[in-house]
Amino acid sequence: FSSRNTDAPFLLVLSYLHVHTALYASKNFRGKSKHGLYGDAVEEMDWSVGQVLDVLEKYNLSDKTLVYFTSDQGAHVEEISSSGEVHGGHNGIYKGGKSMNWEGGIRVPGLLRWSGVIQAGAYVDEPTSNMDIFPTVVKLAKAQLPSDRIIDGRDLMPLLQGKVTRSKHEFLFHYCNAYLNAVRWHPGNS
Repeated sequence: FSSRNTDAPFLLVLSYLHVHTALYASKNFRGKSKHGLYGDAVEEMDWSVGQVLDVLEKYNLSDKTLVYFTSDQGAHVEEISSSGEVHGGHNGIYKGGKSMNWEGGIRVPGLLRWSGVIQAGAYVDEPTSNMDIFPTVVKLAKAQLPSDRIIDGRDLMPLLQGKVTRSKHEFLFHYCNAYLNAVRWHPGNS
């Protein structure tokens, strides 16, 4: 795909199932990590992301490509195998997990890379949403957002480039399928 699109804009959405239960790791990764099958799956996904980044380097696309790595939800903390092995990951200090409205269910990391556009090592401690991906991509494509509906997401580029220090979100909406399950308020003085 990448080699066919070296001279044309493209959007590649690559959704991994590796750390989603039921867990899977191929023969080359199974039994290799210190963290059981979950760790094996994480290591295989890490390797695969590295393969994608290597292709971007190979075709000199790194300075033309925004890479956004994130998750749609927190770890499935209740997932335990029949042998007692935790299969759902860990949410650190955050309470709750997948399909819950606690921070552990909705707070996920976002890792972004765009050589020459986003400063390496930059850290943003402002609330954002996966719904921000849509308006960010639309803006980068120099297209227009639909005007016949409310768009909850915001363009992330000013925040990512340090042009602003505050997220434009006053409220963050958390949906599960088509249902609004939670709203987080981010007051202006917080």
